[in-house]
Amino acid sequence: MRYLTAGESHGPRLTAIIEGVPAGLSLTAAAINKDLKRRQGGYGRGARMQIETDQVDITSGVRHGKTTGAPITLHVMNKDHQKWLDIMAVEDIEAHLKSKRRIKHPRPGHADLVGGIKYRFEDLRNSLERSSARETAIRVAIGAVAKCLLAELGIETAHHVVVFGGKEIAIPNGLTVEEIRSRASESELSIVTPEREKEIKDYIDQVKRDGDTIGGVVETIVCGVPVGLGSYVHWDRKLDAKLAQAVVSINAFKGVEFGLGFQAGYRKGSQVMDEITWSKETGYRRLSNNLGGFEGGMTNGEPIIVRGVMKPIPTLYKPLMSVDIDNHEPYKATVERSDPTALPAAGLVMEAVVATVLATEIIEKFSADNMEELKEAVAQHRTFVKEF
Repeated sequence: MRYLTAGESHGPRLTAIIEGVPAGLSLTAAAINKDLKRRQGGYGRGARMQIETDQVDITSGVRHGKTTGAPITLHVMNKDHQKWLDIMAVEDIEAHLKSKRRIKHPRPGHADLVGGIKYRFEDLRNSLERSSARETAIRVAIGAVAKCLLAELGIETAHHVVVFGGKEIAIPNGLTVEEIRSRASESELSIVTPEREKEIKDYIDQVKRDGDTIGGVVETIVCGVPVGLGSYVHWDRKLDAKLAQAVVSINAFKGVEFGLGFQAGYRKGSQVMDEITWSKETGYRRLSNNLGGFEGGMTNGEPIIVRGVMKPIPTLYKPLMSVDIDNHEPYKATVERSDPTALPAAGLVMEAVVATVLATEIIEKFSADNMEELKEAVAQHRTFVKEF
């Protein structure tokens, strides 16, 4: 499964073309729109979320509620584009119109300056528009397609926030993936401990009053993944490596870990490795899941547990110092729209990209021209693993 996204933050629309989805997958715009709506929610979101009401248009690859096996085209319109018709015009326009909303004071932590240097832009808006987190809307739409495929194979996904700006959110023992998904979806903060809601919201409000932003850590959990996805044979076929790349590709994500992650560096081997058991009923199992569902770059049948760290949003309402690219004089950075935090939405984006990588890996491993064929192949593989 391959996909390509296109579009700018204030352009007319975001577009994705997805190739390789099996025929016969049940898919509707409503299923995608549910996730698009969740992306726009969450405590701490700013003005853009009040402007846009994201809805997807499916213009190819689906007929009568089922995929056809042909490339799927998704569009998400940008309503705000109507206010930017001159600024984002495709055709050449008069010089005085080109200078409207020109960006010449790059924002620290953004792609503005480096993108301008790389592509030789006099207006850093070209960097800003494509590097904007607005692009994550279309990746959430792609992830929704992937999650539909995973769900038909009995694979469940969920996400939640585990750290808000240094405030750790304890996870109650024994929660199932379904319970985590349910609790997080009912929370404006995407956390599983409702008793922490007021404390975290008050903290976010204070950060906003200070003109600052906070980052944190989000976790995605995936259950029911077949054993043996990925490979130890070649470095670029290790599935945890592919997931790490996908997570860090999300705007503002700067790190990723699986299972114990960096904590494994503080423990002895006997405290980290997951001991193996076998029974006739369940087949092979691990007594723990410190490695987050991976061994040797391959899935081992335990739940995948992956965390990503998101830096604070770099656009500040009390902007940091920058430089005017015309005269190289010190200047306050440009201020575009910003949020004190986007962690609840970031968790959904992370779940989407993880689901997309896993769906791609499944399609590559198993015969997958159509869903019946794919389901049969996955079922046969699970039987083989249990009897091995």
